[in-house]
Amino acid sequence: MSRTPLHPAREQIELPMVLDCLSDPIRLAIVYQLARQEHVSSELCCGDFYALSGKSNLAYHFAKLRECGLMQTRVAGTNRFMRLRREDLEARFPGLLDAVINSAAKDADRLQLLSGCDAVDAD
Repeated sequence: MSRTPLHPAREQIELPMVLDCLSDPIRLAIVYQLARQEHVSSELCCGDFYALSGKSNLAYHFAKLRECGLMQTRVAGTNRFMRLRREDLEARFPGLLDAVINSAAKDADRLQLLSGCDAVDAD
């Protein structure tokens, strides 16, 4: 049995699922944090998000982000590393991810996207 989580193929990523997934504040914060850290590291591990919520709640949100095609998870030993599927999302919905990230950055304080996430620097 493979420990590699299932990810939808690029052509299986659907706009309604992506937008629905992004409507949750915690999932939006996860995507925002992943995007803000891309220039430093293309992947973050589960522990990088503990300031957002508890472990079991985060596991649920990570699964939702993976299932809709926003995020890819790589298993290495007991660690899980997440990254945005930027290339796939850009190919399917040009400009969508950047628009979401830019909009979230403008409202980061109100949406509390930076709560406890000191590694993220807002422009």
